[in-house]
Parts: sequence; C-alpha cells; structure tokens
Amino acid sequence: MARIAVIGAGLGAMATAARLAVAGHRVTVYERSSTYGGAVGLFERDGFAFDTGPALLHLPAVWRDLFVKTGKEPLEQCVDLAPVDPASRHLFADGTDVRLPNASRAGLLSALDAALGAGAGERWGDFLGRAGQCWDRTRRPLLEEPLRDDWQVLGRDPYPALRQRRLLRRERQASTLAEIGAWELADPRLAALLGSYASEFGLDPATAPASAALLPYMEQSFGAWYVKGGMRALARAVYERCLARKVEFVFEADIVRIVAEDGHAAGVELADGTVAEAAHVVAGAAPGQAPLPDGLWRDGDVRPRGTAGAFGRFSVLLALRGGRDAGAAHRTVVHGDGPVATVAVVRPDDPGTRPDADHEAVTVTATVPYGDGDGGGDPAGLAEALLDAAERAVPGVRERELWREVRAPRAGGPLAAPSLAGAEGAYLHPGNRTRLPGLYLAGGWAHPGGGLAHAGMSGALVAGLIVEGDGFKGSQ
Repeated sequence: MARIAVIGAGLGAMATAARLAVAGHRVTVYERSSTYGGAVGLFERDGFAFDTGPALLHLPAVWRDLFVKTGKEPLEQCVDLAPVDPASRHLFADGTDVRLPNASRAGLLSALDAALGAGAGERWGDFLGRAGQCWDRTRRPLLEEPLRDDWQVLGRDPYPALRQRRLLRRERQASTLAEIGAWELADPRLAALLGSYASEFGLDPATAPASAALLPYMEQSFGAWYVKGGMRALARAVYERCLARKVEFVFEADIVRIVAEDGHAAGVELADGTVAEAAHVVAGAAPGQAPLPDGLWRDGDVRPRGTAGAFGRFSVLLALRGGRDAGAAHRTVVHGDGPVATVAVVRPDDPGTRPDADHEAVTVTATVPYGDGDGGGDPAGLAEALLDAAERAVPGVRERELWREVRAPRAGGPLAAPSLAGAEGAYLHPGNRTRLPGLYLAGGWAHPGGGLAHAGMSGALVAGLIVEGDGFKGSQ
C-alpha cells in the first residue's frame, strides 16, 4: 500500500482517487478551492439552482464502470439519472424548428426530413455512417488506452471524407468540421447543427479537424442524460464514493511544488511549507493550477495546449416567475448571426432547480473566446445578445425575469476539448505518464481530454498505470 497525492478535486482527479483507494492505496486529494467538482459547479440563490458546467452527460457507461469497480452501489442507486427526450431542439436563423429524439437513428432522420425537407435525413444519416467509422478507428487509442508512444500516427485524420471536385476541377476532401458541413451536408442548417456540437466542447468548427465528427455521433448513438438535482449531483456522488473508500480531502490547499527525489516524484509541498510525502503524485488540475516541474516534455512529446486560443462558457442564469411550459425541451440550441452563432438554452424539468412550480430556472450559455476570461470585453452587451437569442426559445423571458446572474468564462475557466486525431496531433493532450517517474496527469487537460466521459476515463487510465505499471494496456 502506497501513499498517493492527488492535486485537484475535479471529476477526473476524484475518479483516479476512488480507483486507487479500492486498489489499497492511501490517497489524499489536495484542492486549492473550498469544494470538489472542478468545472462541475452549482450556483444557488433564493431556492433556484443552476449548473455552471456541463448540462448533460454523454457515455454514462464510463461512470457506471467507476461505481461498479469502486463499491456495491451502482451509479443509478447514487444519482437519479435519466435520458432527456428530445435530446435537443434546434431553432435555425430561417425559423426552422426541429426536435431531435434521443438515441433514435430512425427518429432523428425522420425529424430532419420533416423539418428541413426530403433528403436532409439521408444526408445526415450518411454523414453519421462516416462519423461512426471515425469512432471505430479512434475509440480505443483516444479513449480507452494510454496515449501511444508513436502518437504521430494519430496525426492522420480518420474521418473518411468524401472526395469533392472543387475549384479548377481539383479533387479535395474536407479537413475541418466546417468543410464537412459545406461540402458534404449541402444545407446551411445541417452545417450549423454539426458546428453546434463542436462549439459545446470549446472547438471552432472552422479549425476543428474533420475527426470532430465523432462528437455528434457519440450523442446521437449513446444518448444524452441528465442527473436530477443538476450535474453537480454526479460530482457529489463521486466525492461521497471517494469518502466511502477512505480517500482524504484537504481543501484550500495551495500546492506550490511537486517534490522530486532521486529522479522520482516523492510528494507535494504546500504554501505553508509542509511537505506531504507520497510514492506517486497525480496532477489533475487545470493549466497554471498545478506547479508541474520543468523538463516533463521533450522534443517529440505531446505538450499541454494551454489556454491560447481556448474557449470558455459565458452564461446568464435566469430566475423566472411563471412555471415551465409543458413539453419544453431540456436543451434548445438557437442558431443565428449575432455576436455568438450558437446559444444553448437549458430548461430542466427538475423541481430541485426551482423554489416551486410557479417559477423556473433557465441557463443561457454560449462558448466564446477565453481571452482574459471576461467574454470579450463587453459582458453586459454579450449578456443582452444571449437574452435576445433566448427570447426565441422562451418567448417573454425578459418579462418573466426576477433576477439574473452573469458568469464570465473566468468563473469556470477555459474549456478543455476531447482529444481528437488529425491535424498532425494538434488536438491531442499530454499522456497520463510523464517524463518524471511517479508523476501522472489526469483530468480534462490530459489524455484523453475534456468532457465528463473523457475525464472519467482519464481516472481509469491513471489508476491502471499506477496499479499495473508499464504492462497496463488500457481499460476493459
């Protein structure tokens, strides 16, 4: 049994801690803030409650596996988890309104044909078939296995783009998500639909590799799920599982140095000068929040992407008078040509988010360039633009407003996108094992990247590397 120090209490770090504790290790989690959960936060006021991070869960099997492997109580016994239907409603700039059913390929294609015209469903279905091939080619190396040493092979895009005869009759293939939308989907509304899945994960469709096509494939194949009480309830359940497995948490603990002895990680030093010895250290914090030592990356390694060019969530949390409309979609995506092209309006059918049935909690969110964390220099103007978009999904929303809370990207930090193949590896994240023996990386800024499912898988990968050593080949 070894002492292990985990830096950060995000979901990826806590998933690592729970798995290591079950394996018999003594695990202590050091978190600089006063609570757990990382980006999966909750804002509460006057009986209203709002998720301040992800609104939905994809690939719940990742978290089911964690709960099966770390205790007797399955995930569904610890949280009230249910699929949302429709998975999303989309309002396009031309007034088109379509509701996409949850995890139903036939229903999805029929809905697109009915709303966008005959042939739209077939084009989207053909695209999903190609996206499925991309998923099959990258699922194991980019989700279930440690980052391979010859990661350069992942620099080739696995999406089987159609050959297109373009300018001067030259054949070209789509290399970005935007090009897939323009060249293969042949409808600006389908292109906007495709781009919205990238935006949700903090990716720009104009530059995201074609392999980002697997993002809509994941949701439309495996479904979208909501945790009653808000997604924060999932973070609470993972935290409580850690406590049940005797993981110790130290909050408001500022780690200033990772201690190394004889070329091996040997513990962490806190701001007060205390040194906590450990046989292994797991850094699960966002960029700049964990004091990683110099020399972790050499020429040829995948390096941290950092926050340059990153996106963050800009949100307006609305406390509304008046009850939720019967049949309202959990998530409506409003497509337009304003300051932000895609705005998500989230209206949970959840009594736990509002004081009573005569009120409603609504979250309006857009992903914007992270920059200095303020949403572009005009938070008030951006908030009004989001409310303009929300009016299309919730008519009369301004008249119903009791109060609002505006949250700029700095409140939640930059978004970490999932690792993606293609673009010569520019969208990969550093491997979980570092050049310093005994030091590992977990969470959204390490392999396999951001998103709740991917962060959960990072916990499985790091625990496997520590418990099984170099012989660990991947999660089963």
